[in-house]
Amino acid sequence: MYDIEKIHGIINTADGVVRTADFNRAGYPNYAVSDLCKQGIIARVRNGYYSLPKQDEREEETIARLFPDCVVCLDSALFHYGYSDRTPLEWHLAVTRNATRSRFKIAYPPIRNYMVSDKLFAIGAVDEDWNGVTLLTYDRERTICDCFKHRAQMDSEIFAKAVNAYAADNKKSLGNLSQYAKKMRVYTKVTDLMEVLLNG
Repeated sequence: MYDIEKIHGIINTADGVVRTADFNRAGYPNYAVSDLCKQGIIARVRNGYYSLPKQDEREEETIARLFPDCVVCLDSALFHYGYSDRTPLEWHLAVTRNATRSRFKIAYPPIRNYMVSDKLFAIGAVDEDWNGVTLLTYDRERTICDCFKHRAQMDSEIFAKAVNAYAADNKKSLGNLSQYAKKMRVYTKVTDLMEVLLNG
């Protein structure tokens, strides 16, 4: 018989994801960890990493719990603002370059992380409501600047739809767009295309 409260405490203390070694230190040998999985008391996230069973936790809640220091960006942000009608296959998250990359290698939900310099990381990061869950998300203008910065890696159709949707958005802030674009060194590219779209 396992002490469920103790197991939950171990996982919650580790922000939701625990390594096998953490369980070992708490007195649970490998065979016990395996047995906990079989009984559904814990769930395997990936090799050597475990969390509480998802039950009915939504993806937004998982992102908020596991990645509170990350910012939702690019395709995920585009979909959130209605600038793309393609549901992303992965959550796109921005993280500072000193972050540990292995933490993003989880089975669910799938994550695509982008390493961002400390100087640019906080630009345009705002709290957004995702189906009742607050997630740090890049605002409209930062998201569009990111599209220009990553244009070579983006699907051309997604890029075109995004910039056109932004140009038609009543909530856009061209002042912020210009300010961000200068800091991110995409000012000429952004202003050239926006002038065409806005004055076309």
